Amino acid sequence: MPDASHVLEMEDLPIRKDLTVDVQPVAIEDHQRKQLKGRTISLVKVVWNRRTGDSTWELEEDIRQSYPHLFSGKSIFEVKIF
Repeated sequence: MPDASHVLEMEDLPIRKDLTVDVQPVAIEDHQRKQLKGRTISLVKVVWNRRTGDSTWELEEDIRQSYPHLFSGKSIFEVKIF
């Protein structure tokens, strides 16, 4: 039985000739530090779409450089030592 309340709204997405889509991050949800080859790597969990829950772990340095508006000043995930 059809139900008009279950109709999904479609949004237009500009698709490039190489069939990729430019997606902007929505927020940073979490962070973690990993030890790789003797180095400490800072990662952030980037939310790309809240509706679908699409998120990935990315290098904090790369996201900070590409999307500085997601950060407020210095690293929001610095470890404080008292």
